[in-house]
Order: sequence, then structure tokens, then C-alpha cells
Amino acid sequence: MDSTRRRADAVDNRARIIQAARAAIADADEIKLNAIAKRAGVGQGTLYRHFPTREDLLVEVYREDVGELVAAAPALLAEHDPLTALARWFDRVVEYAQIKREVFAAIEASVWRDLSAHSLGPIGDALTLLLDAGKADGVIRSDVDARDVILLIGYLTRLEQDEWDTRARHLLGVILDGLRRREEPASHP
Repeated sequence: MDSTRRRADAVDNRARIIQAARAAIADADEIKLNAIAKRAGVGQGTLYRHFPTREDLLVEVYREDVGELVAAAPALLAEHDPLTALARWFDRVVEYAQIKREVFAAIEASVWRDLSAHSLGPIGDALTLLLDAGKADGVIRSDVDARDVILLIGYLTRLEQDEWDTRARHLLGVILDGLRRREEPASHP
């Protein structure tokens, strides 16, 4: 097998491992590397070559999710009006936050701080893009910024698993309603 094919196989294996890990995080109470390797269709040696520790694998799942969430903002704005784009981005936030919750629970505090620093900048930038588009369109309040929204959506990591399906999107809808620009009441003489 030539080196180009080996590199392509390695890239494919890595992607399958990350996909299997993401599914395992969503499906299981405990994340077992041997189960992830089996789910990805690779041997444990292959998994450990790419991700020497469980934390390395979980960090990569998290980083890829942040990248996808950030990339979604301009793509959604290209397809939808700003308020709809923000609402659809919030739908993606629910998926991201569920993974984030499980990843943060599985990773020690020092790694958590590094991951938070990695995600807040790009996510704040994506939110700023969405909020600025909504402000320019006159549908988002002018007095909110990305930090406000990040603080509000931080509650997602506090939801219990058994209430996730009933509360996560509902509460993001409440936040979205709060972000909408309201007509100022006419002043009375």
C-alpha cells in the first residue's frame, strides 16, 4: 500500500473514531474506548495511535463540534433571514451543549479550562455575526451582545438528562423571544 493510501486510511479511521465517540457520548452513561473502537470498525491500537488517552479523544470531539457550530452561523445567514438563522443556530446549540455536557463531565478541570478558552472566542464571534445581522435587519434588540447570550445559554450544561428533551429547545425559544426587538410604546403627553 502506498503512503498516500495509508494517509487516506488514517484520516478515514480518525474521522470514524471521532464519529463513534460522538455517538457513544450521546448514547451511553459511560464512555469505553474499546466500545468506541469496535463501533468505528478499528482496532484498539488504531484508536490509541490517534488518541493516546480518553481525554485526547473527548477533546477532539469537542473541538470538532465547536468548529461545526461556528461554521454554521454564516451558512445559516446565507440561507435564512437573521432571526430564523439565529433560531436554527440555537437548534444546533442544543446538540452541541448535550455533547459538551458529557465531555466536560468526563474531563478533568484543567482540560476543561483550556476547552472553554478554545470555544468561547469562536462561538462569541459566530453569535456576534448572527446578532449583528439581526440588529441590522431590525429584528434583534440593540442592547444585547454575544456575552449576554453565552451566559444565558450556559444553563444547558445544568439540565438533567431526563429533562433535556422537554426543556433545552423550549428554553432557547424563551431566550430567542427575549432577543427580539420590540416596538417602543408610544409616549403619552
